[in-house]
Amino acid sequence: MNKTELVVAMADKAGLSKKDAEKALKAFTDTVSAQLKKGDKVQLVGFGTFEVTKRAKREGRNPQTGAVMSIPASKAPKFKAGKALKDLVNKK
Repeated sequence: MNKTELVVAMADKAGLSKKDAEKALKAFTDTVSAQLKKGDKVQLVGFGTFEVTKRAKREGRNPQTGAVMSIPASKAPKFKAGKALKDLVNKK
């Protein structure tokens, strides 16, 4: 499912126009992004948690040449699914 298909599905499910559903989706992604940028986490009970993880500086290898290179420390967004979502996905 791509963004357009998600907007259409949200509009149908919530009884909104596509334009309003797209605004809601943009507001959600902007808000989650802003919170993650500040270092906060966003918990949606039953769905999951968005948070930022820190990656330490490490040594790596260039796969083409095999040369050792330094990979700088970084932060990465992470999503951890909640129990209800996991149960729904694994339901047979």
